[in-house]
Amino acid sequence: MAGKAPYIVPVGPIHPALKEPVHIELTVVGEEVISADFTPGQTHRGIEWMGLSRNPVQIVHLTDRICGICGVTHSLAFARAVEQIADITVPERGDYVRTIIAEFERIQSHLLWAGVAAHELGFDTLFYLAWRVREEAMDAIEVITGNRVNYDIIQIGGTRRDITEDQYDKIRKCLNTYKDLFSKLKKLFLEDAVIKSRCVGTGLLSFETAMAYSAVGPTSRASGVTADLRVDYPYCAYGDLDIKPIMPTIYGSDVNGDTYDRIVVRIFEVAQSVEIIETCLDNMPPGPVIWEEKVAKILSTCKKASGEAVGRHEAPRGEAVHYVAMDGAEAPISWKVKASSYSNLHVWPIILKGAQLADIPVIVASVDPCLSCTDRVAVTDNGSTKIFTKEQLAKMSYEKSRRMMQ
Repeated sequence: MAGKAPYIVPVGPIHPALKEPVHIELTVVGEEVISADFTPGQTHRGIEWMGLSRNPVQIVHLTDRICGICGVTHSLAFARAVEQIADITVPERGDYVRTIIAEFERIQSHLLWAGVAAHELGFDTLFYLAWRVREEAMDAIEVITGNRVNYDIIQIGGTRRDITEDQYDKIRKCLNTYKDLFSKLKKLFLEDAVIKSRCVGTGLLSFETAMAYSAVGPTSRASGVTADLRVDYPYCAYGDLDIKPIMPTIYGSDVNGDTYDRIVVRIFEVAQSVEIIETCLDNMPPGPVIWEEKVAKILSTCKKASGEAVGRHEAPRGEAVHYVAMDGAEAPISWKVKASSYSNLHVWPIILKGAQLADIPVIVASVDPCLSCTDRVAVTDNGSTKIFTKEQLAKMSYEKSRRMMQ
């Protein structure tokens, strides 16, 4: 590379290798990336701002729409925060139903990611297979919740729906399908020579860097960080389960923290989720699934509540956090969302440095980025960031809507 001048390669915000808009700027010498930076913000929708004019029961519907893949993630984290403030105890059966639907969400999310990763590697046959078998989980989710996305099953105090006996056979059929498929998926993703050559040693994220940048979920576990909220701080039914964080060593290999290790963790987490759901079905406790069936009473209790709390959930991409503050009014006085990808995206400049241009798509995809639940808004003018008040943002929004209508 001696004598070669660096040049800038922009990727995005709209690019075939990106499933959501984000701008990545690569400084390249020859085919090697010498530095990288990224700019999110293209899909900001102001959901937190909208929530501050709604009551907690209404906000649950909003949380389910923060992310099209992780609906339960945000509604569960938000509900857990409100339940702490309002001193609402979720019935044991409700906790089990929450756990089951959360693990089905993990399965379909990981399989969606596996398909995307295969596509970025040019292995479209595997992409189609991963997305076809993902349909089994989507069908099971539809059986339980009535919807394939935006499930709306979480309610303050429990769940809106129970899992009935006549649904068990359909759910178990789905689980058996994955148990039969696991060895095939493991062979295709982990033993294929092309995948190994493209993923082993690329996108390296060391244990120290993962800790320093507070990476979460499979991204951190692939680097040797034994952190899993379901194990470290059990909630819902996880306290009754004997589970351990999935690490790359489960496949008999050392921890390298590369793209290949991130594939290992997610593939084996699919098998772990199947076991968790089976255990929950076998040990499902009797009783109600919600603290109070009358929504009016739930809302009345929430309106009287004051205080602040943090709701956490180990989402498919890692720990998601919802901070809620209430003061006895109808709407919260504060609601802040920290999605898993908000932590993981910051390792991009680290794992992209030294990579070849051809490896950029799969390295970017290896952290399973989700932009819709990560984006925040920032307006810059001559290099300085402006902070707008709620009233100013509302006025600007109304003005833009009027311009669009004209």
